[in-house]
Amino acid sequence: MNSILTDIDWKIACHISDVPANGGACVLINDEQIAIYNFERRGEWFATQNLCPHKQQMALSRGMIGTQNEEPKVACPFHKKTFSLKSGSCLSGEEFSIKTYPVKIEDDLVYIGV
Repeated sequence: MNSILTDIDWKIACHISDVPANGGACVLINDEQIAIYNFERRGEWFATQNLCPHKQQMALSRGMIGTQNEEPKVACPFHKKTFSLKSGSCLSGEEFSIKTYPVKIEDDLVYIGV
């Protein structure tokens, strides 16, 4: 088994009903704001840092999610910088990136791996 996955500390973030379909919400885990996305159209969940690295604003959980060439992405609601929900890389052609976290769903709860 992959040691990276076995070393993950899974934290309960919220109930699945706390995150809107095809939208995001923010939780505080270990003193860090983490954005959680319920990408219902794709049947997938994602988590990233909430801080947009462009202007240092806690805003990504309120960003619009979508796809770019089949890559799931989030766009900052203020600056429209887009980031991959899988890798965290900036899809707007700039040097910014964001942290991503593994997500699992069990018994109507959302868990974030830290």
